[in-house]
Amino acid sequence: MQSADTTSSSSTPRIAIVRQKYRVDGGAERFVDNLLGVFEQHHFDVTLVARDWNQEASFEAIRCNPPAPGRILRDWGFSVAVGRALRKQHFDLVQSHERLVCSSEFDIYRAGDGVHREWLKQRGRIQSWYAQWATHLHPYHWYTRYAEKKLFESSHLKAVICNSRMVRDEILNHFTISPNKLHVIYSGVDTQRFHPSVVQHRHSIRQRYSVPEDTPLFLMVGSGFVRKGVPITIEAISTIPNAQLMIVGKDKNMGRYHKLATQLAAGRVHFAGVQDDVRPFYGAADALILPALYDPLPNVLLEAMACGLPVVTSTKCGGAELIEQGRCGEVCDALDAHGLSTAINKLRDRNLSATMGRAARATIEPHSLVAMRQQLSNFYLRLLEIGDNNLTRKCA
Repeated sequence: MQSADTTSSSSTPRIAIVRQKYRVDGGAERFVDNLLGVFEQHHFDVTLVARDWNQEASFEAIRCNPPAPGRILRDWGFSVAVGRALRKQHFDLVQSHERLVCSSEFDIYRAGDGVHREWLKQRGRIQSWYAQWATHLHPYHWYTRYAEKKLFESSHLKAVICNSRMVRDEILNHFTISPNKLHVIYSGVDTQRFHPSVVQHRHSIRQRYSVPEDTPLFLMVGSGFVRKGVPITIEAISTIPNAQLMIVGKDKNMGRYHKLATQLAAGRVHFAGVQDDVRPFYGAADALILPALYDPLPNVLLEAMACGLPVVTSTKCGGAELIEQGRCGEVCDALDAHGLSTAINKLRDRNLSATMGRAARATIEPHSLVAMRQQLSNFYLRLLEIGDNNLTRKCA
């Protein structure tokens, strides 16, 4: 890993990407990896500004790692350090993947985590009045809401990359910002790696977990079970005869969910834990269930559709806008237990789920990695051309 240089060729655009932690296996980092491919194609110089990074990364980096006792000081300290580091550099574009208060240093923000205010609103639907009050007063949420507002309403901000129309609309609803700054670019999926051929694993996975071949098997993937809708899905499965649920992922309260599954659907809920490769589980399942309380655009939804699975998801999942109701999946409110049960029960029909799975695959094929990279390429070239004079950052 090299340290970033303060000199650059005037003919080569220099772009900085801000991310607190960079791991080559992270979801947001997969997006960054695709960015790097686009930048390499156009011969841009790229610098990562991060607290820490996986040493396998091959680009230049600036480390900003001040002491961080507590979440607020962690984010605030990183923001201050990033602002200081950027003012010593010359970059043509600076893109942040974090909600940081040094918003005057950013040209682009990728809203990969959606809108914090909206997440708190949806979370409040399942909280007691006391928990809602405690959340509202919590210093971390105050800080995050402040940083988010400062970022979105900054006059220096040139563009926001939204990973769904849902996120774009939420930003417009919560903040004073020009719609022209908001650009929807869906995350891409590797349609060769995630392919209906994963059905070859159907027998082996079902055999491992003692799931009969003719039993409808529904899949959930992701960690943080409350946000993903695991409790209501276990409840729904319990009302559907001869249906089983496979959960890939983890939660800090695993014991609570094992107990709930035993009480409501004993022997019909399987906890597979975190898996390095989830594709065999897509192959074993008949549909993906994702009644998320709030999720801007989960990669798992794109992957499952690419593997030929119909999807049951919620109205507060950005991926719902890719679902044609009744054709390649079903959409209902995250807390609509009856609606969720009805959708799952409908997909017990293997012929119907297979037909909808083929439609899901056809729907997602245009959202390949190649298509996303082309959209990103057009976006950055257009931004550099439009704002040449304004985007060139002067050294402090």
